[in-house]
Amino acid sequence: MRNDGDFQRFIHPDCDRKQFILDMLADFGVPAVPLSLEGAHHILVKFPPAAYNPQFKMKTVLAHYDRVDTSPGANDNSAAVFQVMYWARRLLRFPGAHNVQIIFSDGEEMGGSEGVSEQGAFGIATKFRSLGLTQQDVYAFDCCGRGDFVVLSQAGKGKGSPAFQRQFNSLVERTEDLIKSVAGRKWASLPVPYSDNAGFLACGIPAVAVTLLPAQEVASYLRELKQNPGLAAAVVKSTQSQEAGARRVKPLEPYQVQEKLPMTWRLLHTEYDNLASLTPESFPLMESLLDALARARTPA
Repeated sequence: MRNDGDFQRFIHPDCDRKQFILDMLADFGVPAVPLSLEGAHHILVKFPPAAYNPQFKMKTVLAHYDRVDTSPGANDNSAAVFQVMYWARRLLRFPGAHNVQIIFSDGEEMGGSEGVSEQGAFGIATKFRSLGLTQQDVYAFDCCGRGDFVVLSQAGKGKGSPAFQRQFNSLVERTEDLIKSVAGRKWASLPVPYSDNAGFLACGIPAVAVTLLPAQEVASYLRELKQNPGLAAAVVKSTQSQEAGARRVKPLEPYQVQEKLPMTWRLLHTEYDNLASLTPESFPLMESLLDALARARTPA
């Protein structure tokens, strides 16, 4: 599924990652166009009309292609970008309607210390809201190249209006069912660092984020969460999570948070987020999960 030569070129420091994606999609025959919003430069993939059936919900899938300057970004987020690009090629042969549109987003890494409103996905979500596109299912895939255990972010739970929560809970329940159909018991819902879901949640649009971790790291992380009540609020960087527990629990120092995180997350934004850090079992797992998502249908 992943050509290591292409992947190595993509994670090279000098790669023009936006143009690389556009060129690779063109080689695949996948229709893609640049989409610039609020200073961020995204890529939109929308398939021919036969791929869409208005009787069912649209599925918007996001994978951010930007990275920090200090890292190759192999797991954050090159792996998911490649997984989704190859999925887009498979969707060209999908029988019938799949209702999928894909956005390779820019500016995800801007949403940390700068705040979620600086995140590229916030601009996308703002545009969605202005166009009345608030009833879609939105999925963000981030850091999906390491591990065999599917993790669903808890961000968004218990927040917003009753109407928002009904829509959000429905999306979460259907995503959980989807994950179970592929991963069996090897999945969990956990506090996860922010991703493109944060920009949508901040705009009042339900969105979920999916990532992967090695099973042993999940087990260790669960123990740390149980032993350290402040850890969950410290991990998740979205506005919602900062409100959730920071006033009730003494904040952890940054070094305390770092040492309690899964090793996979400690590698992010460093030189060690490289090709050697990825695990081969992650790619067929993601292929199965994305293909299951294409087959999923929810009445509009």
